[in-house]
Order: sequence, then structure tokens, then C-alpha cells
Amino acid sequence: MELKYLQTFKTIIEEGGFTKAAEKLNYTQSTITFQVGQLEQELSVKLFEKIGRRMMLTKAGEQLYPYVNDVLTSVERLNCFENDLTEYKGILRIGVGETLLCYKLSPVLQKFHDLAPNTRLFLLSMNCYDIRNELLDGTLDLGIFYENVGGFGDNLTVASFGNYPMTLVASPEIKKEYSDFITPNQNIPIPFIINEPNCIFRQLFEQYLQRKSIRLDHTIELWSIPTIKNLVKSNVGISYLPTFAVKNELNNGELVALETELTDTHISGVCGYNSNKWLSPAMELFARLIRETLN
Repeated sequence: MELKYLQTFKTIIEEGGFTKAAEKLNYTQSTITFQVGQLEQELSVKLFEKIGRRMMLTKAGEQLYPYVNDVLTSVERLNCFENDLTEYKGILRIGVGETLLCYKLSPVLQKFHDLAPNTRLFLLSMNCYDIRNELLDGTLDLGIFYENVGGFGDNLTVASFGNYPMTLVASPEIKKEYSDFITPNQNIPIPFIINEPNCIFRQLFEQYLQRKSIRLDHTIELWSIPTIKNLVKSNVGISYLPTFAVKNELNNGELVALETELTDTHISGVCGYNSNKWLSPAMELFARLIRETLN
């Protein structure tokens, strides 16, 4: 059934006749008559009858009218829905690695807010392995994390956006006393201050210590990167973090770099989403801003 036939039927009723409907729709009289005939044929009913010199709705036509209104209103709503899909709106759940959230994401969030003020963001500071897993099960819309999680499989679409060096940091006082992290087979009586065992930074440095047979006193586990840095500045221990996360402290002398043989170690940031998930305009915008801003 042609939608234009329904529109013609509705216009005849609203305009009060075939002639005025033809003028409204810029059709010829014969076109109006033909379309009504086609509609009557498809429905197997008579919709109009001639009474005197006027065409009047039959009972069937009167009963059809509200259905036609509903159909055409629904079509109009569908057109509006299609337009809505191109707008930046809705809810976006994003899992972010803490260092990226604390030290890299601010300019992205500012730009996104300017371009998509009607989108509600839920930002979750998460472990990178958890981000990958929640992307796979569909809990998150986007993940901003590090690629060093052992692979993504075919169900995730990821794009790299940055390659970041790492630095082993200590306070100037700790460095004066314990500066050698290269000579193997050492016992160094200071703690390693870092996140939980699944922290990528921790795994990289602990693998290095194992290769060198260097043993530290113990490990202090904390969830807060700023708190980790404060303890390191207070001579409590050492930490291994992305250089961008300790850049200011290195520049002002609150922290200093310790030499290691991890000079070529970098971690790569990625933005990912479930390949089976519809990439909404808001998701696409956020991912694009990540690539453009953090590269």
C-alpha cells in the first residue's frame, strides 16, 4: 500500500473535497481519483460515494480515517527518530584507566561537552583488564585504556591513540641512598608503591625485577595514583608510572627518575568498543576526539 494514497485520502477529508485536495497536493483531478481508486481496490471497500453533487465519506471511509491518521503520524515520528539518531544525546558509559582519566582526558571532556551538551557521561575509573572484560560483555559503551592486556579477540574494535614512556620514580632522598636498579641479585630494603596485582605498570616492573633477581622489601597496594605519588614524595618507597603522570613532579624536583634497563618500555593507549554494538553518534564523536586530542 502506497503511503501517498493514504496522504491523499487524508487530504481530501481535511480540505473538504477532491478538487481542493488536488490543489493542495499539486495533483491533477484525475490523479486524485486514480489514487482513491487504488486505495479502494487494495482495501476492497468503497471509501467515497456521490451524494448530489458532492463526494461524501462512506461508513468504511469514516472507520478508516483514524487508522490513516495513526499510520501517517507514526511515519512522521519515524522521520523524527531518524533525525534524533544523528544528534549527540543519550547516555554514554565509559571505562577509563585511572592515569588516563586523571592526566589526559580533561581536554577531551571539555571538547565533548561543548559539542554534545545533551549527552550524559558516566565515567568509571577502572583496571584495564576489567575495562576489556566489560566491553566484551556489553556493560560499557567505550573503553579508554592500555593495550597491554593480552589481546582483544574478534569482538572488540580498538584504535590506538598514544604511545607513552614509563619512569621509575623516587624522592631525591631515596635516590641518594638507593639509586642502583640495574645491578642484578640485589636486596633493596624499600617498598614498591603501586596499584593492585592486575595493574599493567606493576606487572611490567615486577617482570623486570624478576629478570634481574632484584628483591624489594614489600609492596604497598593503593588505588589512587595521586596518593601513590604523595607517598613516594614522602620517602616511603618507589613507583613505576607513565611519565606523563609524574611530569610536573619531575620538573619541579619533587620526584626524580631512577635508571633501569627498561629504557624502551612504552605503553599504548587504545579506545575500544564491542564490535557488535551500534556505534552511536555520541560514541563516534568521543572516540574521534580521543584520537585527535591524545595522539
